[in-house]
Amino acid sequence: MSEYQESGKLTQQEHDAWVREQFQRANKHLAENGVLFDTVNTNSSRYLAPFVAVWKIRAQDKKSYWVICGDLPADFTIESNAENARDAIRYFSMHWQVKAENIRQSGIQDKVQQDYANLLQSRAEGLFDIYEMDKLWNPAKA
Repeated sequence: MSEYQESGKLTQQEHDAWVREQFQRANKHLAENGVLFDTVNTNSSRYLAPFVAVWKIRAQDKKSYWVICGDLPADFTIESNAENARDAIRYFSMHWQVKAENIRQSGIQDKVQQDYANLLQSRAEGLFDIYEMDKLWNPAKA
């Protein structure tokens, strides 16, 4: 999937710039949450520019994480929650659906929170669609 470009809409230069930007965003998100970057496992990481990037990152404390970013909220989870990038996408999809429903069920009337719940739900559905697209994960079978 890392070589996949949606219908040639991005030039190689735009694609590479997007990937770099998402990698920086992933590291920034981790740092904002107290996780300091050490290395990235590029063989396990996947991206579908300009939609989603999933990075497998090892932190300085030697723990590994899945980090997701792109045209969606940045988020991360411990490595053990997903065996591979595809499973990480499914994990975030399910996690965000639950999170969105919890926000709705909390009775919070704040428009910002309601908009966030709607965004999470929308992106969770999109992620699940990506998870289910076998041709993205097994190009030889497409």
